[in-house]
Amino acid sequence: MSAPRDSAGTKAGAPPPAAAAAGPSDAFLRPRRKTRTVRVGNLELGSGHPIRVQTMTKGDTADVETTFDEIVGLEAAGCEMVRVSVPTMREAKVLGELKRRITIPLVADIHFSAPLALEAIAQGVDKVRINPGNIGTREEVEKVVRAAKNKGVAMRIGVNSGSIRERKALTVIDQADDMVELCVREALRHVEILEALGFHDTLISIKAHTVPLTVEANRRLAAACDYPLHLGVTHAGSSEPATIKSSAAFGILLAEGIGDTIRVSITGDNRQEVRVGHVLLQSMGLREPVFDVYACPSCGRAEVDLIGLTKKVEEATKGLTYPCRVAVMVCIVNGPGEAAEADVFGSAGKGAGFIYRGAKLNKKVKEDEIVRELRAEIDAWIAEKKAAEGVSA
Repeated sequence: MSAPRDSAGTKAGAPPPAAAAAGPSDAFLRPRRKTRTVRVGNLELGSGHPIRVQTMTKGDTADVETTFDEIVGLEAAGCEMVRVSVPTMREAKVLGELKRRITIPLVADIHFSAPLALEAIAQGVDKVRINPGNIGTREEVEKVVRAAKNKGVAMRIGVNSGSIRERKALTVIDQADDMVELCVREALRHVEILEALGFHDTLISIKAHTVPLTVEANRRLAAACDYPLHLGVTHAGSSEPATIKSSAAFGILLAEGIGDTIRVSITGDNRQEVRVGHVLLQSMGLREPVFDVYACPSCGRAEVDLIGLTKKVEEATKGLTYPCRVAVMVCIVNGPGEAAEADVFGSAGKGAGFIYRGAKLNKKVKEDEIVRELRAEIDAWIAEKKAAEGVSA
């Protein structure tokens, strides 16, 4: 379970040696922490592979039609792996049907029950989220591990800061242990159980409510093992606080090369979890760019309703995926320079609209025509790019 070292002997998770002439992205992003590769369905996870975005369904898993529809919506939003709750055998028995109907890896979320884990594996799930230390006797754990090995099913050890303190019934018993140390120790304890049984197709997560605990626990875990890590900030709240907390924690860890899959946990629409996850990775240069609309925040210099205009442009371009940066600006101070970085740029003021390709003004239009004309310019730009690449429109 010792941390891997690269050819220069650098310990995984440690800062890399200073480069002689690093570019901005090299200075910002450390090399990915080296991990083993773990296969989950049709995906390979770990440092040699893309960081994947996943989420969890919110409804009754046993309602197959509703759950299937939910997963289809998540796939459309960009979800690359989906987890479902399996609290009873009722849910476990439908996993095979769900698996047959979806195209992304299916993960079963199991707690306290070896029989549920065995049924999930028999049903053909791609990964089981489980803690081997709390699912039963040694014999039951061995049965689960043997079944997972035979079926090629991976396991994720999921440690949550809210569930590891000792409890009596529903009352948490106060402990003096340092929470970072407690989380890491608990994760490695479960790893040791699996390793003692010769099982290594393992991923690990340590999730907490606060950014500092999430970051420090994952830093220490990264230095202690070579398993791929799943990142998450748990019970983070509704969309705004959850996005902020997740971005803060993930931004630090990913910039340090730590993290192989992510989930943005939001009390709300799980499609938004997926969208935020992708935008975060793209913003950090860890994913290829996609279609992107950006705008300045607006101020007293604006001569039009920039906020309303931006929403109209976003609505008019919904569904576009080809990599294209579209700017919507009305600021005479920073707008021209900021928009010069865009592929297509729309601006408006005093009853007129202006459509640019990069820094070049292509046409002047009426203010109420700007959204339609901007969409036409975007379509033309994408068509020209695809034609140059030999890609059919």
